[in-house]
Amino acid sequence: MSEHPHDKLQQDEAPRRAGLVLMAEGQWAGWYHWEPVDFFEEHAGPFYCKPEGESVLCGFIPEAKNRNGGGNIHGGALMTFADYALFMIAGGMDTSVHGVTMNMNCDFVGAAEPGRMLTARGEVVRAGGSVVFVRGIIDDAGRNVLSFSASIKRFKKG
Repeated sequence: MSEHPHDKLQQDEAPRRAGLVLMAEGQWAGWYHWEPVDFFEEHAGPFYCKPEGESVLCGFIPEAKNRNGGGNIHGGALMTFADYALFMIAGGMDTSVHGVTMNMNCDFVGAAEPGRMLTARGEVVRAGGSVVFVRGIIDDAGRNVLSFSASIKRFKKG
C-alpha cells in the first residue's frame, strides 16, 4: 500500500472545495452534480442527486458503455453508482462526510437496461465518530435492481 495520499492527479487549475452544483438546464435540471468531478465516477456515470424530504435521491441513466456482454448494465457500473449513493446518503446535501468506503456488500436482484433512469435511496443505519453505516437500494421505476449495505471510514476535514 502507498504511504502517500490517493489524490495523485495533477490539476492545471488551483484546487477548489468540492461540492454540489445545481444543474439549471437539460434533463438533469433541478438535480445536483458533484464538482469538480471525480474522474472515474464521471466516466462511469455521470451521477446526480437531489433532496427528497430529509433524505437524498440519487439518479443515473446508464448508457451503452455501461453494458455487460449480455446487454444489461454491468455489475461494476451498478456498484460504482451504489458507492456514489453511499456517500450522498451518508452526508446528505451538505456533503459533510469525508472518507473512504471500508466495505460494501451488494446483492444483484434484477437486471437494468441502458437508457432507463436508475435511482438510489437509502438510510444511515448508524453514524459513529469515525464510521458511518448505510444501506440502500437501486431501482428502475420501482423495480429493485441492487441492494447494498456499506460502511465509510470518516476522515477529518483538513
